[in-house]
Amino acid sequence: MAKKATRQAFGEALAELGDKNQDVVVLDADLSKSTMTCYFADKFPDRFFEFGIAEANMIGAAAGMALAGKIPFACSFACFITGRYDTIRMSVGYTNSNVKIIGTHVGIGIGEDGYSQMGLEDVAVMRSLPNITIIQPADEIETKQAVAYAAEYDGPVYMRLTRQKLPDINQDGYVFQHGKGVELAPGNDLTILATGGTVYHALDAKKQLAEKGIDARIINIHTIKPLDTDLVLRCAKETKGLFTVEDHNIIGGLGSAVAEVLCEHYPAPLKRWGILDVYGESGGEADLYHAYKIDAEGIAEAAADFYNRISK
Repeated sequence: MAKKATRQAFGEALAELGDKNQDVVVLDADLSKSTMTCYFADKFPDRFFEFGIAEANMIGAAAGMALAGKIPFACSFACFITGRYDTIRMSVGYTNSNVKIIGTHVGIGIGEDGYSQMGLEDVAVMRSLPNITIIQPADEIETKQAVAYAAEYDGPVYMRLTRQKLPDINQDGYVFQHGKGVELAPGNDLTILATGGTVYHALDAKKQLAEKGIDARIINIHTIKPLDTDLVLRCAKETKGLFTVEDHNIIGGLGSAVAEVLCEHYPAPLKRWGILDVYGESGGEADLYHAYKIDAEGIAEAAADFYNRISK
């Protein structure tokens, strides 16, 4: 099975997009070799703007370019770019400017890059802002289609991308549909809703849960905002409970979004699983996923415990 980081797929897609759309411009904050915007910079140097370590300035410039008719992709590590909340709030969200904010190196999956650079609160920050849609693809094909969609979408987008390589989970013929979750595997007992780097772990966890006699349905939530409310409610009605998993703080992320839907429309058992309101730490990506129990083994263990409690 092929593996590719979604940041890598993004960089490749962006360079291809530059050929098709002359209005696409790219802004970076001294991290082009990490965000993979270097591919675009090499092909279109006159449409690439290096801002150095000045994300707030970069976001303001991106908003100005968008209001002038360009389609700017403003890129940096997720923790740095969303940390400029006040500039994003006023220059992008309030003006509803057509800026594509790209946050790479999300979650504990960045591994050895270190805890100071882990984006673990970025979804919570961006979810709080009106007008901004949030997309987190789970593999190469989904990323490339999401990038193409973002360029056509008229409005602000925040896209969340991994440093670590992810295996393919989608088949040939896959079509990205903004705001629509994807059922990857059927199941009647429990629904696991995963996003980004945790999706393939959730698929592996399904096999371990089957050995425990639990039939888990696996859903890929690539669009966190707007959330696929209809799918969430259908799963809540068809299975005994919902279990969300994300490489992000459980406060304000996917789990919180699902909780809000259930609270308002159809109260049902829910377990939020991810980074349990703590900061990350440095280490290997696989070791950290295991330590924080968001790998297949950890997901299966927590999901089984949850299911056994709600089934009594």
